[in-house]
Amino acid sequence: MDRGLVKEFLMPTIMPDQLEEIASQLLQGAGASADEASTVARLSIGANLAGHDSHGIIQIPTYIDRVDRGHIVPGAEFELLKDTPTTTVIDGHWGFGYVVAERAMKMTIEKAKTQNVAATTVHRQSHIGRLASYPLMGAEADMIAMITADSGRSAKGVVPFGGREKRLGTNPIAIAMPSNLDGPFFIDMATSAVAGGKVNLAKARGQDIPEGWILDKNGDPSTNPNDLGEGGAILPLGGDQGHKGYGLSSMVEIFSGILTGLGFGHDPSGRHNDGCFIAVFNLAAFRDVDDFKEEVAEFAQYLKNSETAAGFDEIYYPGELEYLSEQKKKADGIFVEDSTWSELSALAEKYGVSSQLGF
Repeated sequence: MDRGLVKEFLMPTIMPDQLEEIASQLLQGAGASADEASTVARLSIGANLAGHDSHGIIQIPTYIDRVDRGHIVPGAEFELLKDTPTTTVIDGHWGFGYVVAERAMKMTIEKAKTQNVAATTVHRQSHIGRLASYPLMGAEADMIAMITADSGRSAKGVVPFGGREKRLGTNPIAIAMPSNLDGPFFIDMATSAVAGGKVNLAKARGQDIPEGWILDKNGDPSTNPNDLGEGGAILPLGGDQGHKGYGLSSMVEIFSGILTGLGFGHDPSGRHNDGCFIAVFNLAAFRDVDDFKEEVAEFAQYLKNSETAAGFDEIYYPGELEYLSEQKKKADGIFVEDSTWSELSALAEKYGVSSQLGF
């Protein structure tokens, strides 16, 4: 049964700038500064534009709840624990992850401009949203950039390959490359079968999920997204070859959890935190920048020119679908499911900005 057939026609369509303003005003109502709210709103709605609604406006009520519970600290200190010409260790003091991670990436890019290679670790920050947002900053500066993230000792949701108990986060990784393409060339992927936010999005929209994403509390495969929150778990990436996703996830856990000092393990009472490892490489130290960017564009076209397999009409280079989604949604607007719209409306009423925001 597709529980989304009815709701699909009820979802309002909101233009990106309006949705960004809604997110910003609600976050300010919760105690964020105008600058913090603007950053979180811009990057959250950027996820919607890229087609990753699981990391978009649907997250704003969760962030506000975490502020109310003291799990996110508006105006938190941004502390440099270690700072060398090529490396940085940052304590975000539980600030908005978007704000901390964006500032950390900017610092790492600046170091790479003079030192050619730079790396940063970040701990004690909240959710950083769509990972690609940060390495794309590097690609725009003619850098190759990457970021990994995990949740330290926060509640886990992913089983190791062959296991039934949750031991890992979804542990995403994103890498972006400069190019002469119209859209950016990048990957942004969970090392689990699916990001947890996508399961929650399906739940909010009343939709089933594909088999192979999660197990229920009994360890059996499930297509019901509600099972994840009722003792279920997410599988590692790779299906019957899940040892590959499991191995990659373990490496991300070490980069983002152990190297950052967050640690590892499953502590369900722990507040959500995204430990991050960032690395930036100055392209000019390795290749002529223009030659490299043109060759990446040629490589992308080489991939796209492959004969398509049965069931496929076109081959897309990594990142192209997100670029096409962004162009379409900038023109047509962003769908917001009823349940999320209701939460946003209630928050607008709570903060006295309903009429101002058009609710």
